[in-house]
Amino acid sequence: MLLFRSEETVKAWCAARGLPVRPLIQLDQLWFLARAWYENRLTVDSRRPGPDEMTTIFARIGLTGPFWDPKSDRW
Repeated sequence: MLLFRSEETVKAWCAARGLPVRPLIQLDQLWFLARAWYENRLTVDSRRPGPDEMTTIFARIGLTGPFWDPKSDRW
């Protein structure tokens, strides 16, 4: 994971390296994702979210499209 100041900085960094720009996530979205993903890690019933739960979590914070679809084989 790389942290950048802005989307323009990401585009410049990728262009300088000949890389495509992949889907971006804002810091507040990342924080929400981490909290939702690991909310039960210290319990006996700890488990990874299932595909439908992942889709719900991603959609709740505005992460949509094939990259964020756990049932998709395409980016």
